[in-house]
Amino acid sequence: MKLSIPPYVLTCITDVTMFTTAIKKFHQDLNTQVLVVSDVLKKAELGIEVASKTLVGLKELVEQEDFEDVPQEIYFFKHLKPCPMSYLIYFTEMRTCELRKPKAGASFQTRFYKKELRKINKFFNRNMNFVRYMEEGHTYLDHQFFTRNAQQNFPMTPMLYTYDYPDFSCSHDMLWAQVQAMYRLIHYIRDALKTINPNSEAVYMPQKHHVMLWSGSKTALVELIYALYASQYLNHGLSDLNIIVSSFEDFFNIKLDGVYKTYGEIKARKGSKTKFLEELILKLEYKIRQDDT
Repeated sequence: MKLSIPPYVLTCITDVTMFTTAIKKFHQDLNTQVLVVSDVLKKAELGIEVASKTLVGLKELVEQEDFEDVPQEIYFFKHLKPCPMSYLIYFTEMRTCELRKPKAGASFQTRFYKKELRKINKFFNRNMNFVRYMEEGHTYLDHQFFTRNAQQNFPMTPMLYTYDYPDFSCSHDMLWAQVQAMYRLIHYIRDALKTINPNSEAVYMPQKHHVMLWSGSKTALVELIYALYASQYLNHGLSDLNIIVSSFEDFFNIKLDGVYKTYGEIKARKGSKTKFLEELILKLEYKIRQDDT
């Protein structure tokens, strides 16, 4: 579902360039320095470092410039700050899991991850009304949730109090970041269970779609994935590229190796860079014409 942005917020987006530039730099560092790392602990530590650095920079910008109006404030606390904050929570939780999980014994490790999944489910149950409000794209409580004049106390991980400064926080920005982080943590636990036991996915996650097979080229699929990633229509634009790739691999029962390399080859094409997407447009238009005749 696409998260709708109300008109009063759209009018202020062009006025937050300094904030959006910092978020763009964060995503660049995330994709080039963090997500490409295979070692989980090292990835978590680098992710914490990059997210923390971004949050410190955002805090300094808020202190120096503040917000011109309430719509800009809402946009910042609803759409911008929760991005690096959610990754800080996610990588912190990932690192904690890696350090706390049993060092040996598949059954012990499986029980550990099952317990973590139960914690995540309890978190979503506790906050179901807020999660529904956000995922359905509502805005009528934004002034209460995402402005600093309506702050309330919400439970947070102790280390995250570092970012609970009065001028850099509102009542629900941290909670929204936690929601996003928990979605990412589910994918991390799913992958961990698959590593322990290839059959664990059938127990803890939805069944694979064995009927759906991708019969086109892998390059075409990568082009489609990057188009959806760029559109930010998946999970409100919060899913990183690796999660999207993993989801497509599960759905189409395919392994996509060298996605970044393939994307580089797409960018280096002579002529059209989006051949597959243009082919889809032509085929859909032809289908529509045929149905209308």
